[in-house]
Amino acid sequence: MSVTPTSINPGQINGNVLFYSQPEPLSPEMHKDLGVKSSNSPFSFAKVGHAVPLTVGEFPLASLTGPVIFVGDDKLPLAVMGLAAGENLFVREDGIIEPGAYIPAYIRRYPFVFATDEDAGQMVLCIDRAADFIVDKAQADEPFFLPDGKPSAYTERCISFCNDFEVERQRTMGFVQLLKDLDLFETKVANYTPMNPDGTAAASQQIAEYYGISEDKLNALPHDKLAELRDNGALGQIYAHMCSLNGWDRLISLALSRSIASPPA
Repeated sequence: MSVTPTSINPGQINGNVLFYSQPEPLSPEMHKDLGVKSSNSPFSFAKVGHAVPLTVGEFPLASLTGPVIFVGDDKLPLAVMGLAAGENLFVREDGIIEPGAYIPAYIRRYPFVFATDEDAGQMVLCIDRAADFIVDKAQADEPFFLPDGKPSAYTERCISFCNDFEVERQRTMGFVQLLKDLDLFETKVANYTPMNPDGTAAASQQIAEYYGISEDKLNALPHDKLAELRDNGALGQIYAHMCSLNGWDRLISLALSRSIASPPA
């Protein structure tokens, strides 16, 4: 799927997308005098992203940072990056990602995003006009458009990245449907057992409920189905998801460290 800048009434764009508060269809008519500037806090917008959409090709790298889970009826894959709503434990106060943490492509594509133009029945490429690093062309390091109205090299690269992201999103939908067809999902919970001051274990607390792949169901598949998952690459992604669930302990440790470093007033 390929999408290029277009001219559409911004009022026709609907939907609520994480991080994007003011999406506008990218067009030379509206944005010829705008561009982006370098920022010392490039990921400040992602501080509120405690759970970020993920594509299947990202599972192996994302699994090294934290849990990869599935949520909702659609079993949407998410990279869990925090335990409390609106708090990303991997984005520092200065808007920098913690060293070694994987940055999902969903975050890296910002401020660009696809949106649905319901009147035209098509996908259009938008920018979040509320992004603080979108500025007048005079202050920009990279303009959105050239003087003749054509996309700049920066915009072309971003369009290519978003096109690739959409292809991966479609592939992810196929991967999830495969797991559904094989009935591999089960409800899982993540628990935390705090310690009392005397060193004894306190009551266990549930911190998350989500969908994951059942190891028992996976092992019960016929050999030909397992071989099929191996050959089409799905088995590696399944194991990456299953291994990632060990990352709940890391998130708990990070949350506790942050609470100690910043005690409530």
